[in-house]
Amino acid sequence: MNYLNTDFLQQHSKEILDFYTPRVVDEKGGYFQNYYDDGTLFSEGQKQLVSSTRIIVNYALAAIRFNNNEYLAIAKHGLDFLENVHWQADSQNYAWTLDNNLPTDMTQQAYGYAFVLLAYAAVKKAGIISSDQKLLDVYEQLEERFWQKEFGLYADEISPDGILSDYRGQNSNMHLCEAMIAAYEATNNPLFLERAKLLAHNVAVRQASLTDNLVWEHYTTIFAPDWEYNKEDPKNLYRPWGFQPGHQTEWAKLLLIINRHAPAAWLVERAVALFDHAYNVAWDEEFRGLIYGFDPQGKWCDADKYFWVQAESFATAALLYSETQVPKYLEQYNAIWQYCDQHFVDHQYGAWFRVLNRDNSKISNEKSSVGAKCDYHTLGACFEVLRAIDLGLSNA
Repeated sequence: MNYLNTDFLQQHSKEILDFYTPRVVDEKGGYFQNYYDDGTLFSEGQKQLVSSTRIIVNYALAAIRFNNNEYLAIAKHGLDFLENVHWQADSQNYAWTLDNNLPTDMTQQAYGYAFVLLAYAAVKKAGIISSDQKLLDVYEQLEERFWQKEFGLYADEISPDGILSDYRGQNSNMHLCEAMIAAYEATNNPLFLERAKLLAHNVAVRQASLTDNLVWEHYTTIFAPDWEYNKEDPKNLYRPWGFQPGHQTEWAKLLLIINRHAPAAWLVERAVALFDHAYNVAWDEEFRGLIYGFDPQGKWCDADKYFWVQAESFATAALLYSETQVPKYLEQYNAIWQYCDQHFVDHQYGAWFRVLNRDNSKISNEKSSVGAKCDYHTLGACFEVLRAIDLGLSNA
C-alpha cells in the first residue's frame, strides 16, 4: 500500500466523512456529536464548543478539497449554530456545553476560543464568509480575556462568574498557535502569523528549555513547570500528566507549517528534535503504534493508544520528509499508517476508533463523543499531507 498518495488520502478522507455525513446534522441545530461504532447516536442533546467548531472545520476544509456543496452546506449549518446558540449575546460569551441547546456550562476556555478562531478561518477559506471581521473579533476577545503579555502566552480558563483560574497550560496555546496560522492563511493579515510565531517560540523553545527541551503540559501562574498537576491522573482528557508524545509531534507539525510561511532554521531544528525524541520514546516495538504518555524519566505512564496521537504523528512525519528528505521520516510515516490501517481504521463502518489498549484491543464501543473525538485530527492530518503533496512532496 502506498500511503503517501493523493488518491489514497482523498479516498480515505471521503470514507471518514461518509461515516458522519448522513447523520451529523441535527435539524434542531448544530451537529450530533456522540456515536457508537456502527453510527448509532447516543446522548443526542449533548453538544460542546470544541466538537461543534471542529466539525465546522472538517466540512469547510472538505468542501474546499472536494469542491462539494453538500459539505459546504453542512459547514454553514454548524456556523449558524455557533453564532446563534453557542454564542450567548446577553453575556457576550460562548457556552462551553449545551444540553438540548440550553447552556449547561458557561466557563470560558481559551482552548474553546482557539477552535472558534479556527472555524472562522476555515469558513473564510471556503468562501462562506467574505470579511475578516469575525476573526479579528475573536482575536480581540482573546486579547482582552486571556492574553498575558508579560509571558507572551494565553491563560486558560475563566469561571462563569468571571474569575481567572490559576491554571496555565500549553495545550490551549498550541491550538491557539494552530488557529493563528489558519487565520493568517485565510486573511493574509500578518497580525496572526506574528502571534503564531511568538507562541511557537515561547512554548517550543523558551518553555521547553525548562523541561528537558520537551513541551511539558502544566504550569503555574508565572509559567513555571508544575510537575505535580494531575500526577495521579495521566489519562485526564484535557490535562493529562506526563509528557505527551502526540503534543511533541503536533508542535513539530505547527513549527514546520510556520516555516512554510516564514522560513527560519530554528523552526525546523526544533521540529526535528521534538518529533525524534517523541517517536524514539513512544513507539511500541511489540504492539506498534505510539503510546500516550511518558514521565520525566522517559518511562511510559500511559501505554494506551489514542487515534489523534497517530494521526498528528503521521502528518508530521510526512512534513519532515518533505522538508529534510531524510528517508527515516518516510519509513516512520508508513509504519504509523500501516499500524493505523490495521488497528484504528474501522473498515466495517468507517472513521477511526478513538482509543485502544496497549495491545490494540478495544476499550469502548464509543467511536466519537463530545469534546473527545469527531475525526478532526484524522481528517486534518490527511488534508495536511495532501497539501504537502500539492506543494511538491512525493515518495519517489
